[in-house]
Amino acid sequence: MPNCGGGSASLTAQLLVHTPVMALDPHTPVIVGVAQVTDRVDDPTGARSALDLMEDALLTAGSDSGCGAAVGNLDAIGVVGGLWRYTDPGRQLAGRVGADPATTLLTSWSGHSPQLLLNHLAAGIQAGEIRSAAVIGGETNRSRRLARTLGLEYRRDYDTTLPAAEAFGELLVMATSHEKDRGVDAPVTIYPLLDSAIRHAMGESISRHRSRLGTLWEGFNRVAVDNPHAAVRTPMTADEITTPTEANRLVGAPYTIAMNAHNNVDQASAVLLMSAERASAAGVPRDRWVFPLAGSNGLDTEWISERWDLHRAPVLRLAGECALTSAGTGVGDLTHLDLYSCFPSAVQISSTELGIDQNRTLTVTGGLTFAGAAYNNYSGQAIAAMVGCIREQPGTGLVHANGGYVTKHAFGVYSDRPGAHFTNIDVTDKAASLPKRRTHPGFSGEAKVEAYSVMHDRIGLPTHAVVSLRTGADARVWGTTRDSGLVGAMLIEEHVGRSAELSPDGSVSV
Repeated sequence: MPNCGGGSASLTAQLLVHTPVMALDPHTPVIVGVAQVTDRVDDPTGARSALDLMEDALLTAGSDSGCGAAVGNLDAIGVVGGLWRYTDPGRQLAGRVGADPATTLLTSWSGHSPQLLLNHLAAGIQAGEIRSAAVIGGETNRSRRLARTLGLEYRRDYDTTLPAAEAFGELLVMATSHEKDRGVDAPVTIYPLLDSAIRHAMGESISRHRSRLGTLWEGFNRVAVDNPHAAVRTPMTADEITTPTEANRLVGAPYTIAMNAHNNVDQASAVLLMSAERASAAGVPRDRWVFPLAGSNGLDTEWISERWDLHRAPVLRLAGECALTSAGTGVGDLTHLDLYSCFPSAVQISSTELGIDQNRTLTVTGGLTFAGAAYNNYSGQAIAAMVGCIREQPGTGLVHANGGYVTKHAFGVYSDRPGAHFTNIDVTDKAASLPKRRTHPGFSGEAKVEAYSVMHDRIGLPTHAVVSLRTGADARVWGTTRDSGLVGAMLIEEHVGRSAELSPDGSVSV
């Protein structure tokens, strides 16, 4: 169990006993069971498949609920999309565990999918459309990569005869053609670039900025050390996190490997939801109940080029505030937090937008760098961990899930005490009036450096820099430089705010 700050499950039971079941709306959604599963096999020929891990997680979540019939009576199974080729993993899982759900869902590819899916299913329970559901996700990237490295066969159990599950969520396209042409098409490039914009906005030097990031990430590491499911449980100081070494090389400056998302895991999670009426009838003990109070989602901009300021995400703030307000709580009342933590810039942006002190504990898992995650399912692991924390130390928790480049957002507010009515809020209409940055893909000439990231090869040597520039008309355009002198200077001297020349082929000179 991650470090949740103390408390006990017995205290949860003492508090819940004062809330009679019949006082609840019978359609109130309640999480009754959760599980996380982690494998660390060294022989990939004996590794379990992603479906095996998800089955284990689902059955373990059923056991966690204390209700033997919890898994067999599911009305809906939603699975977070992954690297595998299952067409309807929910239906395959149902066949394995003896369930016969009316609906199976498979999400699109995005990191905000687990929270978005849970909000959808909780809303369906609140509306009386379904009475029980499961949110499941899992991957076996570690054992598959190991099998490829060793030249070994890896077992696959895809049932391609099954029709495709009902698709949930929109297709995630990460870059425009202009962005792709200029190398703006990967998280390892863009998230450190966002951090240079944060650094400039805060007026920090490169060294001061690096030091602050180390302190921030050291806090995540401390939580991971106590998390039995974490991929990296080795204690690391701020200096160890930020200092490049052979084992901790720079990827996109200022990020070392220890500051990048860690997806090389075999992991799965499951979350079981029921209506209060069904949970009560099934005899789920009250000390297992955790209530989703509210959910929300929103899109900042479809493309990173359109973001008004690269160091801000106003729709994140809007969606987060809507979820908290609907739940009848605020940031200062939160006992537990899990801010999506693929890279340090994501955490800084979300905490800034929500007014959260970065000195407090910001994760219940240890985050994507240290806890690791099954690609899109990090927030599935975080929700499972959050439920455990709330059981251990009663209170209210907030989960932020992120997709794209701090672009797609989903929030969930959870508590040991029920709310008035679960609400799922889409802030799209409220966000429509927010400004978007104009882009000028065909621009060449003098412009100003807005942000940049210096990329490194696999032995830690700088190769090139990806640069965001603003034209004289304040439009955004992208460029790159492979000039070794300029690239080297960018690592030690602040170049945001400097004048630059962008050639027609996209090359930048300063």
